[in-house]
Amino acid sequence: MNLTIGLGAFPRRRTLGVLTASLLSFSVNAATLTRDNGAAVGDNQNSQTAGATGPVLLQDVQLIQKLQRFDRERIPERVVHARGTGAHGTFSVTDDLTDLTKAKVFAAGQNTPVFVRFSAVVHGNHSPETLRDPRGFATKFYTADGNWDLVGNNFPTFFIRDAIKFPDMVHAFKPDPRTNLDDDARRFDFFSHVPEATRTLTELYSNSGTPASYRQMDGNGVHAYKLINAKGEVHYVKFHWNSLQGINNLDPKAVTKIQGEDYSHMTKDLVAHINKGDFPKWDLYIQVLNPQDLYKFDFDPLDATKIWPGVPERKVGQMVLNRNPANVFQETEQVAMAPANLVPGIEPSEDRLLQGRVFSYADTQLYRLGANAMQLPINAPKTAVNNGHQDGAMNIGHSSTGVNYQPSRLLPREELQTARYSQSALSGSTQQVKIQREQNFKQAGDLYRSFSKKERKDLIESFGGSLVTTDDESKHIMLSFLYKADPEYGAGVTEVAKGDLNRVKALAAKLVD
Repeated sequence: MNLTIGLGAFPRRRTLGVLTASLLSFSVNAATLTRDNGAAVGDNQNSQTAGATGPVLLQDVQLIQKLQRFDRERIPERVVHARGTGAHGTFSVTDDLTDLTKAKVFAAGQNTPVFVRFSAVVHGNHSPETLRDPRGFATKFYTADGNWDLVGNNFPTFFIRDAIKFPDMVHAFKPDPRTNLDDDARRFDFFSHVPEATRTLTELYSNSGTPASYRQMDGNGVHAYKLINAKGEVHYVKFHWNSLQGINNLDPKAVTKIQGEDYSHMTKDLVAHINKGDFPKWDLYIQVLNPQDLYKFDFDPLDATKIWPGVPERKVGQMVLNRNPANVFQETEQVAMAPANLVPGIEPSEDRLLQGRVFSYADTQLYRLGANAMQLPINAPKTAVNNGHQDGAMNIGHSSTGVNYQPSRLLPREELQTARYSQSALSGSTQQVKIQREQNFKQAGDLYRSFSKKERKDLIESFGGSLVTTDDESKHIMLSFLYKADPEYGAGVTEVAKGDLNRVKALAAKLVD
C-alpha cells in the first residue's frame, strides 16, 4: 500500500529520512515556474515571434495562458482602467490621409462620431483621481468601415516591451495580496529587472503622473500601427492627441491639497466643462516611417518603451467632446475598448506588446461583459453586422436565417479582397529572444533634461520618496538605471532615497545603453 502525500506517492515503509529527502526534493522542484497544467515554462520573458522582427505566434501557450488568466482576475471591475470617465464627440478630418490609408475615417471631409473613455490605469473603481498613475486615453471611432478603437495613454511610452510581462507588471503595481496595501518595495523589486521601464517610470514620477484634468493632457496611441493604402503600400505610424487646452499637472503639494477636498477632481472638471458648453478639443497628429526606416535607429522603433525623436508630426484632424453620457454605467462602464477593433487600412505592427494586447483586451471584454458585448448600444457599430456568430448570454440580435455558416450559396456573404491583410515578409526561425536594439536609458535622460528646474526637483522628491523603503539591492539597481540616464537625476534621487552614491555609480558603469 502507498501513502499519498500531496502530488507524490511514497512507499509506506520508507524511513523518515528518505521521506524527508523526497519532500525536500519536491520543494526544490516546486520552485520551477510552470503553466497551470504543471508543465515547466522555458521562457517567461519573451514571446515567441516569427523571426527576429516578425509578429508574435498564437502557438505561444505561455503568453496566451498568462493573458487569459490575467483577464479573468476581477468580476466585474476591469482589472486595469477601472476608474473611468467618458464623453461623446466628433472627429473631423482636416488633412486627409488617403495617400497612406484606405480607412474611410481619414478620408477628406469625414466627420466620425466618437466615444472617449479616460481612466486611471492601476487603481480601483473608487480610488481618488489624485493618485499617481498613467491615464488611459481610449477612443472608439464609429467609422463607415466599422468600429476602430485607438486605445492608449497620456504617456507616449509604456513600461514593458513584451506582452508576456503585462500580468507580472500589473501584479507588481497592484496592492500586496496579503494586506491589500500599496507597496513600493514590490514594484521596484519587479522594475529592478526591467531596465526598459526607466523612461516611463520617469514620466510616472514626474508631475505628468498626477494630471490636473483630463482636458489638459495629451493622448498617445503608444504603439506603432500600420497604415495600408489602396495600392497596398505599408507605412508605420504613431498617433498623438495634442490637447488644445494646454498641459496642466499637479505638483506634490497641490495633490495633497486637492485630495483633501475632492477625490473626483478630473471627472468633475470634464463633466462641468462639457455641461457649460466649453467643449474640450484635441488635434490628432501622426508620425510616419517607411518600412525600410525601421533599421536606421539605434533602437527598435516598434519597441513600445520608445518614442520616435526627430520624426516630424503630420496633422490629421480634430476631435471635439461635446456630450456627457446619459447613463454612466450603460456607456462609460460598458464600453468595450480593444486594439483588436481595427478596420481595413489600419493594422497592428509587429510591436510585441501590441500583438499581445490585440488578443488580451478583446478577450477580457468578452469575459467581463459576455460573448455579445458588441451588441450593447455603446459598442455597436453604425454599419451592419453580418456573420455566423450566434447564441451566448444576453444575445439581443434578431437573426432569422438558417444559414449560420460561410461559405453558402443560400445566403452568400462576400469576402472583400480590399479588406485582406497586408503581406509581411518573414525570415528566420521561431524564437524567444529579447529585442536586440534596447537603448534603455538614453530617452529617459532626454526626458529628464527637458523638464524645468522645478519639475526636476518634484520628480526627484517623488521618485526618491517611493524608493526609500525598497529593499537595498533593488533600490540601488533602480538608482543605477536613473544615474545611467542622467548623473544629476540619479544622484538627486539617490540622496532622497538614502542610497550609496558610490555603489550606484559602480552599478551604472556596468550598464550598456
